[in-house]
Amino acid sequence: MPSDPSDRLFALVDCNSFYCSCERVFNPKLRDRPVIVLSNNDGCAVARTDEAKALGIPMGAPYFKIKDIVKKHNVAVYSSNYALYGDMSRRVMQILSEYTPELEVYSIDEAFLSLKGFESWDLHKYAREIKESVYQRTGIPVSIGIAPTKVLAKAANRMAKKNKEQSGGVFDLRDPTLRDQALKKFPVEDLWGIGRKSHLKLAAYNIHTAHDLKLANEKLMQKLLTIVGRRIVEELNGISCLDLEEAKDRKQIISSRSFGRPVVHLNELRESIANHITNACEKLRSQNLIAQNINVFVQTNPFNNTPQYYNSASYTLLSGSCVTNKLIKKAFELLDQIYLPNYQYKKVGVIFNDLRPRAASQMDFFGAFDTPEELRLMQLLDGVNQREGRNTLKFAACGIEQFWKMLSKMKSAAYTTRWSEILKVV
Repeated sequence: MPSDPSDRLFALVDCNSFYCSCERVFNPKLRDRPVIVLSNNDGCAVARTDEAKALGIPMGAPYFKIKDIVKKHNVAVYSSNYALYGDMSRRVMQILSEYTPELEVYSIDEAFLSLKGFESWDLHKYAREIKESVYQRTGIPVSIGIAPTKVLAKAANRMAKKNKEQSGGVFDLRDPTLRDQALKKFPVEDLWGIGRKSHLKLAAYNIHTAHDLKLANEKLMQKLLTIVGRRIVEELNGISCLDLEEAKDRKQIISSRSFGRPVVHLNELRESIANHITNACEKLRSQNLIAQNINVFVQTNPFNNTPQYYNSASYTLLSGSCVTNKLIKKAFELLDQIYLPNYQYKKVGVIFNDLRPRAASQMDFFGAFDTPEELRLMQLLDGVNQREGRNTLKFAACGIEQFWKMLSKMKSAAYTTRWSEILKVV
């Protein structure tokens, strides 16, 4: 049975400038220096330290537009290093799981902790202990917000992050009087669940702060912002409507990236597809899943003044599979169906649909199911890559030079996932 909403208590732990913080862990010279991390193909700023924000670098700013600021203020710039960020995230979440029996990993850099049963504890001290433990064991700074609802915990976290020196990185909104004072200064557009369109609707009703929304009529808010709006009002009033979400079974896995340059030749598209299949199959096997359906798509760059083309093809496997080489072969057949020459392709990708537990796989009369020998080979492949670093072993179809790869000219090393790139102290 669901828990009583009045008994709920949450902490939201959010890593500060997570991508940038990961880079700082392995390069202490970056401390107190402005740092930004760029999106795929080194396009836009997707992470900024406080020092970079103070220079006026906005989130999502195209890199070519801020190069003068970067040069003038000696801003450290990095390409996205998702292998590093993913591994550091896993380490942070593992530490957080030691402090509560219930945890919801909300994103790569934040998690909700249930503190039900901890009410008699000194939670401010407990939160500081969590914060210090994460920093000591990973080098990642975090901010923590504590409140009786998830919406309030998100708001408390934002307050902790915005006033680090005063709050020490921890802000507690359990006290109703303090909560009202804080919400009167909290812009409604900064609330979790309130987007730009909702903000404009609320402004028409003279609702500008979180406290204004707290006092709003629930039925009116439901009419204006659907049931989501009503729940936000209730949560602001300390009535918990959103419990921790358990991990849900995945229904789809997508692997796709834009190319660093236009790609025309089929053999380069094949290499890219083979790498996407490899990545998607690793995710399948890590969760003991198989895919019943595979979809391959290609597309040109819609922003270029060149002939445009998009197409996709799919295939349903009778028994499903998680075997990389088998699915690469099938993906090549699909790619051959949709490839047209003389187009400048910007992106290709694969989508695995209808995911099911491997134990629920049905035998195929024609013998197309994953055999024990194939599964042992995949287990060996994954084991070597986990120990020695990603892509230590891979199928030849994935290519070697990979000229089509996305731009990552300023990417840091795979410090935690590849032995050859482990940090050396001289």
